[in-house]
Amino acid sequence: MRIGFHISISGGFKNIVARAKQRNCRTIQIFSRNPRGWKYAPLKNQDIEVFRKEIYQSDIWPVFVHMPYLPNLATSKKELFKLSVNSLIEDLKRCEIIGARFLIIHVGSSQNEKQGIRQMITGINEALFRVENNVVLLLENTAGSGNELGYTFEQIARIIEGIGIKRRIGVVFDTAHAFEAGYDLRTENSVQKTFKKFNTVIGLERLKLIHFNDSKTKFASHVDRHWHIGKGEIGEGMKYILHHPALAQLPFIMETPRTNLKEDRMNMRTVRRLLKE
Repeated sequence: MRIGFHISISGGFKNIVARAKQRNCRTIQIFSRNPRGWKYAPLKNQDIEVFRKEIYQSDIWPVFVHMPYLPNLATSKKELFKLSVNSLIEDLKRCEIIGARFLIIHVGSSQNEKQGIRQMITGINEALFRVENNVVLLLENTAGSGNELGYTFEQIARIIEGIGIKRRIGVVFDTAHAFEAGYDLRTENSVQKTFKKFNTVIGLERLKLIHFNDSKTKFASHVDRHWHIGKGEIGEGMKYILHHPALAQLPFIMETPRTNLKEDRMNMRTVRRLLKE
């Protein structure tokens, strides 16, 4: 099983693989640029060359890129929608340059569910049409905080249904978000039920990645707070997720809290221990 973390791009892409190795990663997730702003600098060719060479030599794959936080394709505001589509287009292009096969996007926020989903479909179709490559866009389920969409499997399925190029759309399942949205993952039976429903509504063939995070907040809280593996509200359920047969071939990326390297290593040790149980 390929397990990894979200890795910082601070100081350039040339530093990513060294950080990944410190954490014993076999897969990674990164931002391609500043995740908290609209402005970005062009990718540096030499920096990317070093990254791609080191990734190839280290056998770390797949590489996932996460979209910045500001884009919202579900918005009814025309200017924000335009900015969001252009941001998606930019990251689809950058993924190809970086050598990343997958791009992750949060399902957006809207006060009107139907309109928001329609906007998401329109924006994604436009971006995929304008960037003709093999990068697969992954919709990430949400906790359902505020006006967030994508906290039910049915909402995600409706977005996928409207996408024209089906081979370029998939899903990332965030364990903390699903639990916070009301999908129980605390017992072996509840894990089985949740992924059975996922398969019925969306289809496990669409699932390309597990965001493996425990939850600091209660079941169905709709409050997004990641926590250390096995130490949160999902607790022992994290083991049952790891051992679910339908997920055995999928990569797992942790986005657990960190103040230093020590916490990442702790979570990686926990996952390795749970896999042996």
